[in-house]
Amino acid sequence: MTFLKSNNILLVHPLGYKKEAAGKDISRISSIIPPIGLAGIAAYLENRGIDVSIIDCYARPDSDRLIHDYLKSEKPAFLGLSCTTSTFLDGVRIAKQAKSILPDIRVVFGGAHVSALKERILKDFPVIDFTVIGEGEETLAELIEKSGENPASVTGIIYRESDGEIRFTGRRAKGLDLDTLPFPSYEKLEGFPDAYKAFLFNYPKAPSSSCITSRGCPYACSYCDRSVFGRSFRYNSAEYMYEHVRYLKERFGVKHIIFYDDQFTFKRERIVDFTRMMIDRPQRVSFNCVVRAEHIDYDILLMLKEAGCWMISLGIETGDEELLARHRQNPNLSLLSEKLHLIKKAGIRTKGLFMIGLPGETEAGIKKSMKYVFSNPIDELNVAKFTPFPGSPIYEKIHELGEFNEDWELMDCMNFLFIPKGMTKEQLEELFKNFYKKHFMRPKVLFEYASMLRRSPDSWVRFMRNLPDFLKFARSDIRLGN
Repeated sequence: MTFLKSNNILLVHPLGYKKEAAGKDISRISSIIPPIGLAGIAAYLENRGIDVSIIDCYARPDSDRLIHDYLKSEKPAFLGLSCTTSTFLDGVRIAKQAKSILPDIRVVFGGAHVSALKERILKDFPVIDFTVIGEGEETLAELIEKSGENPASVTGIIYRESDGEIRFTGRRAKGLDLDTLPFPSYEKLEGFPDAYKAFLFNYPKAPSSSCITSRGCPYACSYCDRSVFGRSFRYNSAEYMYEHVRYLKERFGVKHIIFYDDQFTFKRERIVDFTRMMIDRPQRVSFNCVVRAEHIDYDILLMLKEAGCWMISLGIETGDEELLARHRQNPNLSLLSEKLHLIKKAGIRTKGLFMIGLPGETEAGIKKSMKYVFSNPIDELNVAKFTPFPGSPIYEKIHELGEFNEDWELMDCMNFLFIPKGMTKEQLEELFKNFYKKHFMRPKVLFEYASMLRRSPDSWVRFMRNLPDFLKFARSDIRLGN
């Protein structure tokens, strides 16, 4: 029997596909986002006296050897994997590899996928010992401190009894106070920040990082998974946000930050205070954020601009108001248009977030979306292929609404796995390509990208370096090139 270090855990962020395809993955070429959730958990565990290392397979596709060598040399008692739906099966593969090296290692999975599917995960995947449901820091720390023994006493996990029965210990009653958390352990991400890249043309200067300053969302859109944080909304104070920005600038030389909060401006007063701090004590760090139209006005936009805001993303989803009303609250395209114009008036770039293939989608609806984009000041466009994720409200009835091929490895919003009634996959693919083609061929958009030679020179260098892959993707719409 191999002696394992009970106070040691290796955290892994799986790639999700074969490492040989990583060099041609158009999504990975476009951006490599640091796994901030894992880095945050690592910092929390270290504060509790637990030894932690992180291997990010997305940034290092050759990580099988790194994992193997770490397990052999350090002999951690725990392996933790944070997975999306599309990376889950790769996580299972890594777990099996780990158990072949250290048979007694305890495998713990976390993330939205396992929080949504709960008991089904342990039932179908015996290699997994525990899943963490919901917020992970405190639950994982307790599990490790108890060496995985007496799991019934740890709230927030699903585990397997000695007789094979699967039990859920229930959700934690209260979430953490986010201002009490240490900053994520960015230094544990090999090569940070230079190994990570923001989405092309979405930043002025490199290096960049991502940052999350809140958890949860009070809204209940049909397509959003709320299985981890629910509909609560907790957030860092303005002071914590400012110090986090300052830390990234001074410790790592970060010049641009992407705030990935679902609702960055939901608590207006904290953003007012944050922008004032950034204006009064400038850090010379630019940033992007995501907002809902209901929670911005011209005054706050002017403050965001002065504080360094470079781009704002708005979830629009579709230009078909009837379809929008079926899937989200406050389906007001006129309001969205008004706020897009205000963002531009404030001197901030705009990014429109759309989906194609929602239940109820029609060819006429997609053409309405195109018309909406072309008639509004949208600088950047992101069109996702609708994917019904476990944990989203619509997932439970999705088979009634069309044809769904639930292939987890392909559930990355870049494949049409759900086909709405009345449409075909070929039709959706053609409309998807036309959407992007017509957007990018407009003189206004081409001129805007030409201006990026000055405004985002690093993006142009990256784009030209990978030009053949982008051209191949434009022709084939295949994420993983050959």
